[in-house]
Amino acid sequence: MKFSHLVLAALALPLAACASGKEEREAPAPAAAGQAEAATETPGFLSRTFGRSASEANAGPCPLLGVLYDSARMVEFRGGEERIANVTYTAEMRGVRGLCRYTGANPIEMSLEIDMAFGKGAAAEGSSRTYRYWVAVTRANMAPIEKQYFDVTVNFPRGEDRMAGTERIERIVIPRANDTVSGANFEILVGFELTPEQIAFNREGKRFRVDAGVEPSGRQKK
Repeated sequence: MKFSHLVLAALALPLAACASGKEEREAPAPAAAGQAEAATETPGFLSRTFGRSASEANAGPCPLLGVLYDSARMVEFRGGEERIANVTYTAEMRGVRGLCRYTGANPIEMSLEIDMAFGKGAAAEGSSRTYRYWVAVTRANMAPIEKQYFDVTVNFPRGEDRMAGTERIERIVIPRANDTVSGANFEILVGFELTPEQIAFNREGKRFRVDAGVEPSGRQKK
């Protein structure tokens, strides 16, 4: 897995904090508690990152985190028929977690960890596959402010058809217009880059797993 970073270029406008009720996201990461006073002087890099002391609380909660349901899984087929024998590669995002830090009127700085699992089906033609995923920062319940794409290459060892790992996004920076804008105004969503057909497959609740292909009678499941 690789190390990546995402920095927003546009300034964030102040918005009223509100909770999101989207069903497609997983449960949000726990929010940090506490309220810190605005800084009275320009802080240095270490102060912006870690606060003025180890005990200084964030200025508000962290942004909500989630895996977008429609883009949480990827199943590729060779040919047009959706059969387990035609599966080439699969991928699944199993969860996302992160840490944030911001004090005074400083930007929100976050790091993310995304748990992923990958599969190689019977129709796969090679032992390596590059998967593309995205990270989007949005205002709560609104369109994305920024969306960036990343690639992760998985090499399946000989005789192995499943792999799992964690992708790390080392740095996400979300500017704040002033110290009244908290992390509750933002959401960070992750998902795989999919075709319209793959998104429709997910929306219909269909699921294929590499290790779930044969019934006791020897007949393949569809």
